Amino acid sequence: MKLHLQTIFVAVGLGIKRNWHIFIAIIAGIIFGNFIHDNPDNFKKIVYLLNIVGQAFIRIIQMVVIPLVCSAIVVGISSIGDSKQIGKFGKKMIIYYGIITVLAVVIGAALVLGFKPGIGVQEFISQTAALEIQNNVSSALAEQKGNIGNIFLNMIPQNPLESLAKGEMVPIIFFALIFSLALSKVGEISRPIVSFFESVFAATMKITDWIMIFAAPGIFALTTVAVSSFGLSIFSTISKFFAIVFVGFCIQFFIVYPLILKIFSKVPIGTFYTAIIEALLVAFGTASSSATLPLTIACCEKRGISHKVCSFVLPLGATLNMDGTALFQTVCVIFLTQAYGVTLDPIQIIQIMLLVIIASSTCAGIPGAGLITIALVLNGLGLTPQQLVEGFAFLFAIDRVVDMLRTTVNVASDAVVTAVIADNENEIDYDLLNNTDQYKEII
Repeated sequence: MKLHLQTIFVAVGLGIKRNWHIFIAIIAGIIFGNFIHDNPDNFKKIVYLLNIVGQAFIRIIQMVVIPLVCSAIVVGISSIGDSKQIGKFGKKMIIYYGIITVLAVVIGAALVLGFKPGIGVQEFISQTAALEIQNNVSSALAEQKGNIGNIFLNMIPQNPLESLAKGEMVPIIFFALIFSLALSKVGEISRPIVSFFESVFAATMKITDWIMIFAAPGIFALTTVAVSSFGLSIFSTISKFFAIVFVGFCIQFFIVYPLILKIFSKVPIGTFYTAIIEALLVAFGTASSSATLPLTIACCEKRGISHKVCSFVLPLGATLNMDGTALFQTVCVIFLTQAYGVTLDPIQIIQIMLLVIIASSTCAGIPGAGLITIALVLNGLGLTPQQLVEGFAFLFAIDRVVDMLRTTVNVASDAVVTAVIADNENEIDYDLLNNTDQYKEII
């Protein structure tokens, strides 16, 4: 793995060189955000304006996510054509995503059970913040109570138009899949509809090109606001907890994904990370896998992976495959049980892991969504809102910076599975993928 790590760092360096404005925006945001944190009274208006800029950047990207996902699925399935091949793609996608997610929760559980970061952490939990979010946590727990079966039912939209209006990604994808499969079965009569969605896909990708002109200021604003709220000193306060999460992400990113590529494909990991570096940087800056989806598709397609595979696998992965989130949720839940002195037996640990897999796959690909779905897991353990409010206050306080890291892991995972499936199906142009000097700018 030593050679792989060296190659990866070189690849990241090359990506930063090509996308210096994104990298500088992140570094500048960290520096300026920490300065504001030390002088909060003098910069309230600036933080307010930067927050508007950052949120506007995320919203304007999210504006194209639903038409992009729907059109990509319709075009992707119709371009595959053969229903047997669709089934083969889907089967492989489920297997690979399942392997990666199970490994993520096992790694998270092993780290948090081994190092026990929750022991003695009570003094670091903010009482003030706990009171502020008590109502939100209580409502989340009440809503999720006994709701595991309904989670699966809610994947099926009663009214697809209502799901579109509410931006409910899982029901939208479910309907898009069914609709696309139906179009693939009715023959030439479907051609006008498919042509319409081909135009929608092309238009949304063009809009994405325009939006990415504003990537640097948007990411600078988001990073500044995030760091200004807690400063850099929080890392020393919660170093053990954060270190475990960070190590878990590193294991997933630098060991699990290279092994997946090595075992199941012949895709070179260093070259592939170079190919998707723009998407990884934007994922880190926005903390939103859905907002990064257009960039992930563009990176994979323009660096050698066929549109047929990208348009089918990546939209589904951006919504359903959240292994970084699953790892983080596993650490968080067991961390909180340790903080409150709750002893877990092996059955409860397995229960946590199963619930985390369900919860992570149903959370939206937007900043902070994964933290709310932890309520489902905690409720499954029978813990009360009174036991949880202080822990949730603590987690909310650091979630933004962790969210940036776990989103990067989520996006990398989607791209890795896409590359493996493309390799298995001979849908990669290796001449293009391996020729990094000829890569066109994505951002």
